[in-house]
Amino acid sequence: MAELSWYGVRCVFRHRDLGVFEERLTLWTAASPDEAIARAEAEACEYGEALEDTEYTGFAEAYRMDGAPGEGAEVFSLMRESDLPSDAYVGKFFATGDERTG
Repeated sequence: MAELSWYGVRCVFRHRDLGVFEERLTLWTAASPDEAIARAEAEACEYGEALEDTEYTGFAEAYRMDGAPGEGAEVFSLMRESDLPSDAYVGKFFATGDERTG
């Protein structure tokens, strides 16, 4: 049996009734990124079905963690190449003004 690692998996959902998309991170133990994604996608389908007018978009990304989750553990990381200055990058990809936080 292959050694299990912890994975953070990001899945994206569309909430049609709210007019929003949700990025949701879940943690899984798995022998590979593909296994972690398969487990997360199965749960994502259940999550989407449990909520009215919500669909799993089919987009998932996995990140293998170093060690087990704990205080301050990095559960997901994504690197993207860009020539944008920091404020423009954050404004384009993260703080667009359309986020629902809180």
